[in-house]
Amino acid sequence: MPSWLQSIPVWAQTAGLLTIANVFMTFAWYGHLKNMQHRAWYLAALVSWGIALFEYMLQVPANRIGASSLTLAQLKIMQEVITLLVFIPFVVLYMKQPLKLDYLWAALCMLGAVYFIFRS
Repeated sequence: MPSWLQSIPVWAQTAGLLTIANVFMTFAWYGHLKNMQHRAWYLAALVSWGIALFEYMLQVPANRIGASSLTLAQLKIMQEVITLLVFIPFVVLYMKQPLKLDYLWAALCMLGAVYFIFRS
């Protein structure tokens, strides 16, 4: 590992890799709904699996790095917060869906989870 990378806190390395992985995951799970509506579902699944491969190539190292100083519960909550932070712009900007108040309520629940899981 390069020395400059070792100077970045574990939580930041983990969050960065998980964020990029989540972008791939979001496109793998939902991108076909916009781009492949008129294709057979199994073609959409194959494309999604191809995209998901890149997600796993980032997500697995992210979790291994994170597990060196975070608990599994902290990793899971971090993942869920990042998922929401990636999903909302994806839905609004890429899928052209309206911003909903539900996202605010979900974000507030996640903030509560972050507070309680990371407070120690």
